[in-house]
Amino acid sequence: MSYLEAVVLGLVQGLTEFLPISSTAHLRIVPALLGWSDPGAAYSAVIQLGTVGAVLVYFAKDLVQLTKAFLKGLVEKKPFGTLDSRLAWFVGLGTIPIGVCGLLFKKTIETSLRSLYVISASLIVLALVLLLVERLAAHKRTLEEMTLKDGIIVGLWQAVALIPGSSRSGTTITGALSLGFTRADAARYSFLLSIPATTLAGVFELKHLLQATDGPGIDVMIIGTVVSFVSGLAAIWGLLQFLKNRSMLVFVVYRVVMGLALLGLLSAGRLEASPMKAPVAAPADAGIP
Repeated sequence: MSYLEAVVLGLVQGLTEFLPISSTAHLRIVPALLGWSDPGAAYSAVIQLGTVGAVLVYFAKDLVQLTKAFLKGLVEKKPFGTLDSRLAWFVGLGTIPIGVCGLLFKKTIETSLRSLYVISASLIVLALVLLLVERLAAHKRTLEEMTLKDGIIVGLWQAVALIPGSSRSGTTITGALSLGFTRADAARYSFLLSIPATTLAGVFELKHLLQATDGPGIDVMIIGTVVSFVSGLAAIWGLLQFLKNRSMLVFVVYRVVMGLALLGLLSAGRLEASPMKAPVAAPADAGIP
C-alpha cells in the first residue's frame, strides 16, 4: 500500500464513519474504482481507531462525566440513579450484541459479505428503511428519556452494521429514530455507542495485522489512522450541526443513488464483485504447536 492510498483511505474512513452512508462500503468501492487492492476488513478496523480518537476528543467532557457517574453509581449501589450513569450502562450493554455477532460471524464478514453486490443491496435496503423511519418517527424524545430497553434495542440495530454497506452510524441512528428520539440526540448516542465496539475491533485486528506475514506496513497504518482522526473530527461536528434543523433525506438519496450506480458498474463489468486480494494472511507461526 502506498502513502497516497493510506491518505485517501484514511480520509474516506474519517468522513464516512459517522455519516449514515457506510465507511465499509466506501473503503471497498473507492479502491475498486481506482484500481487498488482491497485494504481488507482488518486494515479498515485498524484505521477506525483514528475515528475512535476523534469521538474521544470531541466528547471528552461527556465521557468523563459518564465514567464518574458509572463509578459513583457502583459505589452507592445506584447504577441507574442519574442520567449519566444510565447512559454509561446503556452504552456498555448496547455493545454486547455487535461484539457477540462480530465474533460468531467474523470469517463471513471479512470474506463473502464484502462482495460489492452485498454492499450495494445494503446501501439501498437500509436507505429505504431509514426513509420509512424518518417519515414515521416522532422526533420528540431526548436522551434524558432513554430506558434500558431503548439502549438494548439500539444495540441490536448496531449489530446489523456488521453487514458491509449498512453503516454503523446509519443503523444506530435509524434505531434511535424509530424509538422517537430527536435526530441530534440519536446521532449523539450513536457516537457514544461507537466507542467500545470500534475500539475493541481496532485493537483486535491491529494485533493480527502486526503478526501477519503480508499485512500493510506500520507506517501506512499510522498515516491512515491519523488522517481518519482529523477528518473524523470534522465529520462529527458537521453531522451534529446538520441534524439540528435538517432531515436525513439527503443521506437516503445518496445511498440509493450510490447503490444503483454500483449495481450498474457491476453489471457492465467495470468492477469486480469480490475483493481484488484475499484477506491478510495468518501469522507465519499460525498452527505450529
